[in-house]
Amino acid sequence: MVPFSILDLSPITQGSDASQALQNSRRLAQEAEAAGYKRFWVAEHHGMKGIASAATSIVISHVAAGTKTIRVGSGGIMLPNHSPLVIAEQFGTLEALYPGRIDLGLGRAPGTDMRTAAALRRNMETSANTFPNDVVELQALLGPVNEGQDLIAIPGADSNVPIWLLGSSHFSAHLAGMLGLPFAFASHFAPDMLMSALEIYRERFEPSQYLDHPHAMVGIMGVAADTDDEANHLFTSMQQSFVALRRNARGQFPPPVFSMDGLWSETEKIFVDHAMTYAVVGGPETLRTKLDRFLGETQADELIISMPIYDMEARLKSVRRFAEAQRDLAKAA
Repeated sequence: MVPFSILDLSPITQGSDASQALQNSRRLAQEAEAAGYKRFWVAEHHGMKGIASAATSIVISHVAAGTKTIRVGSGGIMLPNHSPLVIAEQFGTLEALYPGRIDLGLGRAPGTDMRTAAALRRNMETSANTFPNDVVELQALLGPVNEGQDLIAIPGADSNVPIWLLGSSHFSAHLAGMLGLPFAFASHFAPDMLMSALEIYRERFEPSQYLDHPHAMVGIMGVAADTDDEANHLFTSMQQSFVALRRNARGQFPPPVFSMDGLWSETEKIFVDHAMTYAVVGGPETLRTKLDRFLGETQADELIISMPIYDMEARLKSVRRFAEAQRDLAKAA
C-alpha cells in the first residue's frame, strides 16, 4: 500500500486569524494520525496573509505535541533563508523532543518575494547557488561528530534527522539522486516537469548511507467530498487563491463560490487549470479512479496531499475520504 501523507500551510481563512489556523493544523494532524497517514508536513512561506506556517520549526513542534505517532516535518524548510547550523539546531531540538518522528524536507526557493527574502538577512543570489554545499554541511551537522570537527550543532549532532530534497524542477532531482536522498516533487507547481524529474532522479540515483534505492514522494492538491459536485465547489477556494497569486494580490484564504465565472479571465483559467493538472478532486468513485491512474503513471513510493479547503469540517472529511480511497485501492490490488 502506497503511504499517504498531508502537506499543510496552516491556511488563514477569511474572517479568521493565525491562532485559529495553527489550531486547525494540529486538529488536521490528529485526524490524519487517526486515519493512518504516515507524515504531516508544513511549509515555510513568508509575508503571506493567508499562510501561518512562516516559523516552520515552531509549527512542527506545535503539531508534534498534539500527536503521538505520525511523523511531522517540513515540506519544506527553504534552506537559502537560513544557515545550516541554525536548521541543524532547530531540527536537532525537535528530534530530542519528539524522537523518531521528525522529517526535514529542504527546498531551494525563498518561499517569498525578494524584498522579504532580503529582510531575512540572506543574500538570495549567493545562498541559492550554494544550496548543494549547504545540504552537505547540514547532513554533517546532523550526523555523527567526526574527530577534529570544529563546528558542532547541539542539539543536532548525531540526531540523524532524515533529510528529503524537495523540488518543482530538475535541479533537486539531480541533487537528490547524486546524494542518495529521498525526493519529493511538487506536481501542483510544475506539472510539466513531474515525469521527467522522477525519471532523472531514478536514473541518477546513487546508493548512500541513507538509502540503497530511490524513494520518490509526489505532492498533489486534493479535495474529497461525498460527491463530485461538492468537491468541485470546495475546490473553488483554491482556484480563487491561485488567481490572486497570479495577480500578486495575496490575501486570506477565501470561501468557496458556486461559480468562478467573472472571477477569472480566460487566461487565468488556463493558468490555474494547467497548474492543477494532477489535482485529485471528487467523490469516492472519482477519487479512486484518479488516484489509481496517478499512482500507476508515477510509480510514486509515497503520496503527499495538500487539501486547500475553507471549512474545517469539510477539510477533516476530506482527510477521511482519501484514507478510505487508499484502503480501497489496497484491497483492489
